[in-house]
Amino acid sequence: MESTRSRRPQLEPEINVTPLVDVVLVLLIIFMVVAPQLEHGERVELPAVFQPDAKSKAKLDPIYVTVAASGRLFLEKEPVEGLAALEGKLREVRAAEPERRVVLKGDGAVKYHTMREAFALCQGLGFAGISLQVSQRGGGKGMPAGAGAEGAPEEG
Repeated sequence: MESTRSRRPQLEPEINVTPLVDVVLVLLIIFMVVAPQLEHGERVELPAVFQPDAKSKAKLDPIYVTVAASGRLFLEKEPVEGLAALEGKLREVRAAEPERRVVLKGDGAVKYHTMREAFALCQGLGFAGISLQVSQRGGGKGMPAGAGAEGAPEEG
């Protein structure tokens, strides 16, 4: 009799991962909803601007002032004779576009005193942003030191 009965194959138990995935996704959604509410500090309602100033959004290209190794000055690749002439031209630019920034480029051989004079001249004229352009030690391209995430356009 025993031989006529067929043996059933043993069933291997399988782990059902579907409920586990469901629980993990629900926890993920809960954490995504709760996380923004965990910010520290007082919540404030910021004021809104109804008509933003179009000029404030315009990104003006910076003015490049270059001090060569010989001490010669250049404004946007045009040679300028001395600090007095540079001051006059920068004053004209400032009167036309007061929000423009200045990028001051100086050769590595230029003395600090010369660079400081050019920097002080730009400061004295009231330019809002003055950056010093430097290059990385690996021989990378120059980048304004004051440029943050936005950077400044490379001069070609």
